Amino acid sequence: MDEHKQAVLQKRIEKTMKALERNKMKPFYAKDKGEALRIVQSLLQPGQTITCGGSVTLSECGIIDLLRSGQYHYLDRDRPDLTPEQKKQIFRQAFSADVYLMSSNAVTEEGELYNVDGNSNRIAALAYGPDSVIVVAGCNKIVPDLAAAVERVKKIAAPVNATRLHCSTPCAKTGVCMDCNAPDRICNTRMEMLRCHPAGRILVLLIDQDLGL
Repeated sequence: MDEHKQAVLQKRIEKTMKALERNKMKPFYAKDKGEALRIVQSLLQPGQTITCGGSVTLSECGIIDLLRSGQYHYLDRDRPDLTPEQKKQIFRQAFSADVYLMSSNAVTEEGELYNVDGNSNRIAALAYGPDSVIVVAGCNKIVPDLAAAVERVKKIAAPVNATRLHCSTPCAKTGVCMDCNAPDRICNTRMEMLRCHPAGRILVLLIDQDLGL
């Protein structure tokens, strides 16, 4: 990346981290996905009960492989042998997990998290339940404010995720949110995390790389 663009990006990351801290979340910084993996590992304790939301970012950073290493009691929602009922049970067990890992559709420079879900299990766990939530996000997820966060989901995250998940939604065909009523719509619940309560429950790791969707 051009050094001048990098300098501007660094200022945006620093601004976002200060705002997250002001909003009672614990910010962390990683220069790349390798460092992000090491930081996440340092935040986990062997034997903890851990689960996660669906996330391309976690996979790209090697965090899913870490969780499957046998060091933790990992509630793996993506095991191929799970029945729909067993997967539902893991979603419910997430509320009593020691740690919940996820990414975010957007992180604002005002220190807010914006997420849109299909099943709502991810934002439900973010809002309440697990003792600790670790949010891992690439710098491409940073936006100026909540209005820009909404726009990012409609023009980037939703169409790309719908395509990745082979959904028969208008956005998968047009590349732009059509506010549809399709049976397999993935944008059913949205949540703006403005403040963290209790303070420090949510940890946000910002990575100086474009990651995820």
